[in-house]
Amino acid sequence: MPVARRRFIQGTAVATGAALLPTVPAYAADPVTIEADGITLVGRSDGSVLVQDGAGADRVLLSHFMFKDSALGQQRTFGGTPARITLPDGRPAIQVTYTMASGTPGITVRGTFDVTARKAHMKWEVGGSSTLTPAGFMFSRTVYGASAPESYEALTVWERDARGGIPYEVNAGGTYVETWAGSKGFFCLSSTNPANTNATWIHSPGVPTGAGTAVTEADLVLGDLRPRGAGALAARRPLGVEVWTDQPFNLYKAAGQTMTLKAQVVNGSATARKVTLTWWARDFGGRKIAGGTLDRSLAAGAAWDASFPVISPSQNIVFTGVEAVSGSDSALARTNLSVLPEFTYQAGKESMFGLANYPWLLKPGKEAVLDLVRTLGIKWIRIAYAGAPGIDIATLDANGIGHNVELSGIPVGGSAEQIAAWADTNVAKALAAEAAYFEVSNEVNQPWMSGRGADAYVRDGLRQVTTRLDAAGSRMKVMNAGLGGMDYVWTKNFHDAGGWDLIDAFAFHPGRGNFTPDFAPPPEEWTQGSAGSYWNFLGSLRKAKEVLQEYGGDKELWLTEAYAPTRPNAWWSDTYRHAAENTLLSLALAKAEGVRAVNWYQLHDSTIHHPQEADPANAEYHYGLMNRDTSAKPSLLAFATAARVLDEAAFVRHLAFADKDVKGLLFTTPGGPVSILWSRKDGYILNTEHGEDPWFASPEPWVDTWTTRTPVVAHSGAVDGTVRELNCIGQERSLKASGGKITLTLDGAPRIYYGLAANPDWK
Repeated sequence: MPVARRRFIQGTAVATGAALLPTVPAYAADPVTIEADGITLVGRSDGSVLVQDGAGADRVLLSHFMFKDSALGQQRTFGGTPARITLPDGRPAIQVTYTMASGTPGITVRGTFDVTARKAHMKWEVGGSSTLTPAGFMFSRTVYGASAPESYEALTVWERDARGGIPYEVNAGGTYVETWAGSKGFFCLSSTNPANTNATWIHSPGVPTGAGTAVTEADLVLGDLRPRGAGALAARRPLGVEVWTDQPFNLYKAAGQTMTLKAQVVNGSATARKVTLTWWARDFGGRKIAGGTLDRSLAAGAAWDASFPVISPSQNIVFTGVEAVSGSDSALARTNLSVLPEFTYQAGKESMFGLANYPWLLKPGKEAVLDLVRTLGIKWIRIAYAGAPGIDIATLDANGIGHNVELSGIPVGGSAEQIAAWADTNVAKALAAEAAYFEVSNEVNQPWMSGRGADAYVRDGLRQVTTRLDAAGSRMKVMNAGLGGMDYVWTKNFHDAGGWDLIDAFAFHPGRGNFTPDFAPPPEEWTQGSAGSYWNFLGSLRKAKEVLQEYGGDKELWLTEAYAPTRPNAWWSDTYRHAAENTLLSLALAKAEGVRAVNWYQLHDSTIHHPQEADPANAEYHYGLMNRDTSAKPSLLAFATAARVLDEAAFVRHLAFADKDVKGLLFTTPGGPVSILWSRKDGYILNTEHGEDPWFASPEPWVDTWTTRTPVVAHSGAVDGTVRELNCIGQERSLKASGGKITLTLDGAPRIYYGLAANPDWK
C-alpha cells in the first residue's frame, strides 16, 4: 500500500488545538549520540532524533509526537530537550522531554530511544490527562534520500495449534517500509492502521498504563531484509522465516519452467547460533517433488537468504513449506506455487463467471491483477464506479469485463429529504459508471426468515431508485438487495409490497456450511442458527427457481455472493481440498440451474479494512480464491477449470445411473458432450468428526479424505476411444474405453469427462 511522500515542515499546525505555538526559550542542549552496530541516533537540540545508518548516512528524522484526547482533541509536540540516560540493563539511551502547546496544561510527553544492532527502539509516554485516546496516537518521520515511495506490509507469523490440524498465520502488527539504494528501513509496530497514516504521521496506537497515562512503542530496523524478517527482529523473536517468489501470485503459465522458491531466515536472538533449514514441495496428489535440509551458523541479528528451484508441472498446485530450527526454537512459513496455462474464453458477457465486490487489493499491481482476472475468465465485477477500490471502469470496459454497482446505506424510515438525497446520490453514481445492473443494497433481510423490513426497503430504497432511473431514461437493469440465504419469507413480503415488479433480476447469496454443494434439504426442514441447514447451496437454488416461477416476470437469477470459505481448523468451513471440489461443483450446479451469473466472493483472503492482516478466527477473512500472500488456493484453479469447461456450455440434464448415489450433470459444448460425475456414498456432510467446539483438525490440502471409491460403468462416445478425465483443479489424465464402455472410479470429488457418450448413463 503506497503512502504518499512529502517532507515534514516543522511548526505546521496540523490538528485541532495545535494552532498556538508555546513560548519556548532557545534550546541550549548539546546533541546526544548513541550507537550500535549499523545504526546511530543523534538527539538534537530541537528535540528531534536523527537516525543514521552504519555508513553515517542520514536516513530518518523523528521530530514530533501527536496524542489524541477526547477533551483536547489532537495535540502535537513543539520541540524538546534531549538527555542521555542509562537503561536498567546498563545500555545508554536518549530521552527527550517534549514541549507542549500552551493549551495543554499538565500534559507531559517523554520519548525514550535506544539502539541495538541495526535497530532503534522508540517509546513515547504520555501523562497528565484522564481523557487520553491512545488509539489516535501518532509520531512524525521525515525520510531522507528514499529511492521509492513508502509502502505498508502487514506482518504475520505462522503458528500451529497444539491440538493438531494445519498451521495458520496470526497477526503480528505491521511495518512501513522505507527504501534506499541497497538498503531498507522498517518501522515495525504491534498495531497500526495504514488508512490513518500519511506523509507526515505514522499511526501508532498506544496502550493505557494508568488512569491518566499511556505509552506507544515502535521499532526501526535497518538492513537488506524482508518485512517479516524485520518484524522478527523488532519483536525479538528467536527465529523468523519468510517465503516468496518473484512471480506475481506465484502463478506460472506453463510446465517445465523453473519456479524459484525464496526464503529468508533471521536470527533474532542475541547470540550466534546454528540454524537448520528444512524445505519441501508437494503437489495436489501429495507427491513430494522437491525438498532438502541445510545448516548454517547465523550471527545475532543476521539474515540467511536461500533459493530453491522447483520445476513447474502441468496444471497443478505445489504446496511448499520452510522451517528453521535452532535448539528448542523454530519458525515456519508456507506458500503455494501454481501452474495455470492461458485459455481463450469465448462467452464474453454471456459468461456466468463474476467476482463479488471489487478486486480491491491491487498487489503486486493493477496490471497483474487485471491479467489474473482475465486468466480466470471473470467477466463480471459486482461493484465498480468512480472512486471505488480496485480496477477502474475504463479499464474494465477496455477489457470486455461487465460491471455493476451495489450501493447500500438506505436511510430506511428517514425523512423525505434523507431518502431523496441517498437516492439522488447513488443513482447518479450508477449512471456515471454506466453500470449494467444496479443491486440496491445488500442482505437487508436480517434477521433471516423473519420477513421484517421488506415493505420499508421497497418504499425507501428500491422504488426511489427505479423512479429515478426511469426519469433518466436509463435501460440499466435493477436487482433487489442480494439476500442472505434464500429467504422466501422476506421475498413473499417483498413481492406483496410491490417490489417484484420493480426488478429485472433476483439476487441472493446461498451460503454454505459443512455441506456439499448438492445437499438440498427441503425448505420446510431448514434450520436456523450459525450452523443451520438454511445455509445450503442446491436446495436454496431450487427454492429460488420455484419462487421465480411462482411470481413470474421472467426474472434473471443472480448469485451476487457465492463462496467456499477455508477458515483453518474449523469444521463449519471447507478444508482447502474440499473448497476446490466445492468451487467446481457449485459453479456447475449454478450453470445447471439456469443462474445468469455467479459473483464469487472474493478474490483475496483478508478484508478491505485490514488488507493482508491475518485473522484466523474471523470466518469472513477466509473467503478468497487466494491466500493472504496472494498465492493461489486450490480453489483458484478450480474456479478457472469451471470457467473453461463451462465457457460455452449448455445444460442438458441430470444424469441418472442405476446406483442412486452416483450423481452427474450433462452439458453440451462446441467440443462435444461434457459430463461432470461424482458419488455420494460418503454422504453430504463434511468434517463429520467434530465435537461441539468450532475447532476441527483440518487435514493437509494434499490429503484426500473421501473413503469410498465406487466403480461406475459409463458409455463412451467411441467404441474404443479415449476418455479425458479432469479433476477439480484441471489436472488431466487419459482413460481407454473398450466395447463402447468405460469403468470410472468415483468418490465425493467431482470429475469432468470428455469423450463419454451423449447418454453416458444409458441402461
